[in-house]
Amino acid sequence: MSQTQQYVIFKLEGESYGIPIEYVKTIEKMTEMTRVPNAPEYVEGVINLRGEVVPIINMRKRFDLPVPEEAGDTRTIILELEEISVGMIVDSSSEVLSIEDSAIDQTISLDAAVQDDHIRGIGKIDERMIILLNLYKVLQLEDSEKPA
Repeated sequence: MSQTQQYVIFKLEGESYGIPIEYVKTIEKMTEMTRVPNAPEYVEGVINLRGEVVPIINMRKRFDLPVPEEAGDTRTIILELEEISVGMIVDSSSEVLSIEDSAIDQTISLDAAVQDDHIRGIGKIDERMIILLNLYKVLQLEDSEKPA
């Protein structure tokens, strides 16, 4: 029997991406950040979110996509993974979808900006395709104790 999971859907460069809702703490509008010296290029800086210092990753830079000058509907998705909080800057985020496990294609190989191991699968809902991310790989939070 197929299980259903909920995913927060966000957009980058017109494509839809999904992350499991259980990792999403909050979705915030863009706010001013403090730069961090010697951080990777995709780390925009840190913010003070209700007394907690949260590093912020620009997902466009992380996936080698062009970064527009206009922010538009840009949002910061604040995630919590194993007691680590981190923010992801995305073009927009406005929906939560339920996707059945049977509707996820896990036999993929892409030659795109997103590395293969960053993708958990492709969710198919009606005519839509949603790239489901492996957050541990994307955020480089590899934990030797985390099962593969």
